[in-house]
Amino acid sequence: MKQFLRLIVLLGFIAPFSHATAQEQPSYAYIGIEPEIVTNYLGPNATKLGYVRVMIEIMVSDVDQLELVEHHMPLLRATAIEIFGRQPEEKVKSLTGREDIRRAVLAALQDHMLQETGAKVIKDIIFTKYLHQK
Repeated sequence: MKQFLRLIVLLGFIAPFSHATAQEQPSYAYIGIEPEIVTNYLGPNATKLGYVRVMIEIMVSDVDQLELVEHHMPLLRATAIEIFGRQPEEKVKSLTGREDIRRAVLAALQDHMLQETGAKVIKDIIFTKYLHQK
């Protein structure tokens, strides 16, 4: 009987904490930059243009921010195109270079949203399609 009472008391203490942590978890949401980005790239020593085709998904911390990101989508898309257009061929084709590009695009998109809205709205980005050709 004592063990049963201890269990009830213990559950009484644990239940409010588990409920509080469930409410504090952010409700992440994703929105894609559409249409997919198709742009040229040319490194400093390159003689021929290559092209890259990328689909980018933007992760926001809250579903309520989706409308805000959608409103600024033309700026975000233009920023991503500009960054891809400046990349050298070696970076576009390598896995580590792709991650560097992803981080550069993420930082630029976060900076633009901070300037436009005063908040860091974008949590992360994901390349869901990544094709390149020389």
